[in-house]
Amino acid sequence: MAITGGGSGAIAELLCVPGGSRTLIEAIVPYDFAALAEFLGTEPESACSPETAVAMARRAREIAARLCHEEVPLVGVGVTASLVSDRPKKGKHRCHIAIDCGRSTIISRSIMLKKGERDRAAEEELVAREILLALAEASGVQCANATLLEASDELSGSLLPVPDVVFQLLDGRISRVTALPDGQMVTSAALPRAVVAGSFNPLHDAHLALAQVACEILQTPVSFEISVLNVDKPPLHVGEVRRRLSQFAWRHRVELTRAPTFREKGVLLPGTTFVVGADTAERIVQPKYYGASDSAMRAALGEIAACGCQFLVAGRAVADGRFLTLADLAVPTEFNSLFTSIPVGRFRSELSSTRLRQD
Repeated sequence: MAITGGGSGAIAELLCVPGGSRTLIEAIVPYDFAALAEFLGTEPESACSPETAVAMARRAREIAARLCHEEVPLVGVGVTASLVSDRPKKGKHRCHIAIDCGRSTIISRSIMLKKGERDRAAEEELVAREILLALAEASGVQCANATLLEASDELSGSLLPVPDVVFQLLDGRISRVTALPDGQMVTSAALPRAVVAGSFNPLHDAHLALAQVACEILQTPVSFEISVLNVDKPPLHVGEVRRRLSQFAWRHRVELTRAPTFREKGVLLPGTTFVVGADTAERIVQPKYYGASDSAMRAALGEIAACGCQFLVAGRAVADGRFLTLADLAVPTEFNSLFTSIPVGRFRSELSSTRLRQD
């Protein structure tokens, strides 16, 4: 259970029953907005909304699935409320309850309370009771005449479909999804400051070492970025996206995008430093990758610079046996400041995803 804003008495009610540990895995009350944002992994648009309650329920069930190793039905409960306070509130006194049972829909219930009808204690008691009733409903338990709601209160409920954000990304309804290390998928995470961009097929130790070196140089956390679209290949299918993501579980954050080129990545991830190998940087500055047009290449670099993006470039062993570095590339003079080299003494690896697939 995750409850914020009111109704935390439901936790005590569950634990008043002997054997409560067979029912409740964990309860958390992320009351401060910063605590709520940390619990969700991103700042919600509103602390008290049906969408936030649903996000809390989904997050709660994800945690339950991680903590519980038994083959039992798991439920995540998310609640957010705005009740009587020590100051008048402009909006309605309300609560939103969401129950995620791991099926294709989430039970959602919203209650609007008539102002002035109850004090804080009475509103708290009512919300706690409604949380338990919603949980009972989700569990198939009938509780007749148990509600504390009155005719002046408004109750609405619905079954909300659980969106699959990977499908939404692949069919173009959204352009970016952030996969957090614990498996949570969010569509409005804060922009990363730096990413290692690649296909990661497979992820290997050099990728992880490069991210660590980049983190030390840039003094900022470094994520990974995978585009589901490729300039020269078919789009990734959903199973392949999930396979590649699974490599990062409990290790790193991954940005999934629909941005196959760095010009598009720059628009989607403004202000980001892209950590790339010298072979990738070479393609970024060679006119032949822009229809043999020098002006098109310079225009693309100009757009990337206008997005506030930069490149941190690592040396890379290439097919002809050379070890390619930034110094070997013909970077247009006016864009020299766009590229920074990682010293060979800080990072050098001969590992290659292509070679690992061949082996």
